[in-house]
Amino acid sequence: MIRIIKKILKITGYTVLGIVAFVCLYFLTAFVCSRITINNAPAGSQEVTLFIKTNGVHTDIIVPVHTCQMDWSREVKFSNTTNKDTSSQYLALGWGDKGFYLNTPQWSDLKFSVAFNAAFGLSTTAIHATFYNSLQENERCRKIIISRDQYQLLINYITASFRKDENGHFIYIKTNANYSETDAFYEANGSYNLFRTCNTWANNALKTSGRKCCLWTIYDKGIFLKYPLLYGSATP
Repeated sequence: MIRIIKKILKITGYTVLGIVAFVCLYFLTAFVCSRITINNAPAGSQEVTLFIKTNGVHTDIIVPVHTCQMDWSREVKFSNTTNKDTSSQYLALGWGDKGFYLNTPQWSDLKFSVAFNAAFGLSTTAIHATFYNSLQENERCRKIIISRDQYQLLINYITASFRKDENGHFIYIKTNANYSETDAFYEANGSYNLFRTCNTWANNALKTSGRKCCLWTIYDKGIFLKYPLLYGSATP
């Protein structure tokens, strides 16, 4: 019996040690990779103004609602928001775990099942879309100006992240879990997990469009370190 107990304790000890080692390696790798900058070449033509915005945890990519290349309001409809304001100039787009978006309005509402499913890619994903009339550049919001060619790459990346119906239209999620009067949710492609978070998606959006980004990140901070605060207010 004593031998069995010792064996169980030994296995338990190794298991705990392995979990601790994995967690330490995970966060250390995330920290190091988020500090490595790629696509650090000088920007090309400055033709389209974008923004990145964080709430302190999650990064959104913000695009102009209307340009000659893309009218986002054709698919991300003003009518799907509560106030249905058609005067908005910017559209913030963020990708993430559907359970987090719809069932966790506050961190205090987080359930173990939601966190577990998100961490291990067991749930579906959604895109959170928020309209803005204007933006103020500050510690949580940065301006990025790119070329039309780069913007087209970004458009392709973002549209591919939306799930589409049989007619090729974005799939709107009808819910009362909206965060404000100017937002809506849509079904998304891909799986959220420990290695592909909402910030990984935003970082890959910048990477795809040839702008400065992290080698890999799960945090918002690494992205914002690439874009120091240089500008003042930003309005349409």
